[in-house]
Amino acid sequence: MTFVKITEQASLHDNLEQKSVRELLEEINEEDRKVPEAVGKAIPQIEKLVTAIVERMQKGGRIFYLGAGTSGRLGVLDASEIPPTFGMPPTLVVGLIAGGDTALRNPVEHAEDDPQRGWQELLERNISPLDTVIGIAASGTTPYVIGALHRAREHGILTACICSNPDSPLAAEADIPIEMIVGPELVTGSSRMKSGTGQKLICNMITTATMIKLGRVKGNRMVNMQLTNDKLVDRGTRMVADELGLGYEQAKRLLLLHGSARKAIDAYRESQS
Repeated sequence: MTFVKITEQASLHDNLEQKSVRELLEEINEEDRKVPEAVGKAIPQIEKLVTAIVERMQKGGRIFYLGAGTSGRLGVLDASEIPPTFGMPPTLVVGLIAGGDTALRNPVEHAEDDPQRGWQELLERNISPLDTVIGIAASGTTPYVIGALHRAREHGILTACICSNPDSPLAAEADIPIEMIVGPELVTGSSRMKSGTGQKLICNMITTATMIKLGRVKGNRMVNMQLTNDKLVDRGTRMVADELGLGYEQAKRLLLLHGSARKAIDAYRESQS
């Protein structure tokens, strides 16, 4: 079977430079509305992945995202948001991007073309069979990502991928391939658009569902969030006040004493028992 890159197919829209701003925005929005449907079709595979990740993380496993360019940046973004949102150590969800941190802001020439580097970076972080490696690549052909998944799979490590082309070389290296087929981009080949949006949605789904199943959310609240600014201290205070039926100032003192809404609530209840 010939591998066809839908992500490189011609846009359904043409003569873009001749259109008004309103026309351009409406056509971008028209394309963007296709993304949630494509993500929805991938939910069975996402469910399979989250279930497997939760089981591994309960035993001490970690999540590693690998990607290049936009895909790599989105993995790093999702990983970086886990500690402040859920109060987890930054070592449990790790984002790796071809070319390193420099590539977060600037393109690093040929970084994504090295099929060995991704695995080397995983080895530097003591990758183990309890971990999960998720490769993100809209094209499904990025050597940096494919090489890492291939070696991880050889070592009995769970592999998954998020890509926007069916039956890609990357999916062939994934135990759980997540294929989110959003179709051609408005600007031909610009996978920072629909593909990037879908990748962000899927990363959100993977880590949010995982953190909920690991007990990092109570009801619908981020009871383990880090108190890194006044807004979050206020949010945490209201959580404690609502949960315990306390006044705002007493709840705030408890929160700041214990460092998180969950710890404050648990400590107060223990003191009252």
